[in-house]
Amino acid sequence: MQKIFNSYKDNFTNKAFLIEVFFGLLMLVGSMFINFYAGIYATERASNSVTDIILSNLRTFDVDAIFIYGGFMIFVCIALFCLYEPKKIPFIIKSIAFFVLTRSVFVSLTHIAPFPSQISIASTNFLNHFIFSGDLFFSGHTGLPFLMALIYWKQEYVRYFFLAMSVFFGAIVLMGHLHYTIDVLSAFYITYSIYNLNKYFFKKDYELFHS
Repeated sequence: MQKIFNSYKDNFTNKAFLIEVFFGLLMLVGSMFINFYAGIYATERASNSVTDIILSNLRTFDVDAIFIYGGFMIFVCIALFCLYEPKKIPFIIKSIAFFVLTRSVFVSLTHIAPFPSQISIASTNFLNHFIFSGDLFFSGHTGLPFLMALIYWKQEYVRYFFLAMSVFFGAIVLMGHLHYTIDVLSAFYITYSIYNLNKYFFKKDYELFHS
């Protein structure tokens, strides 16, 4: 506990660190804003659904609760790791912001309608404003945990935890026909590229993360 306390004291009394955290939060809010309108845009312009070799041979499972609350759990887990090691906050926040921004670009470029047998998401009125049927490519539920696995790659248990979470949610979105198979598989390749770009764009935060 004393080590964690000293870490908070050292970092949150550091003006440069606080500026980077604030800048990261601005990036995250901005990327979320862009992602919101990208989802609306893609949904309004969605064309037709396409065939999928996996979904066409896999019955639909009722996984809406896991899909929604599991998404919250991903962010809760990330927040807990940030709270445990505050010096890692700037790189994590900026990495997530760039991930969301990149995904927003892909979503706005891809206007395919959801698979016909996609489950209906029984969300609250609040969530209805943030769930879009055209928000498909690529899978955020798969990509975000994989991004965290890459970020924590040198910490074996954390790496395996997020890798397992990524594979689990990849399976969940396929079982609910919430994403096409290409949305899930491409998430791993695109996220790997995002991670390496993050190391280049946010070099100082990356070095602080591993200091």
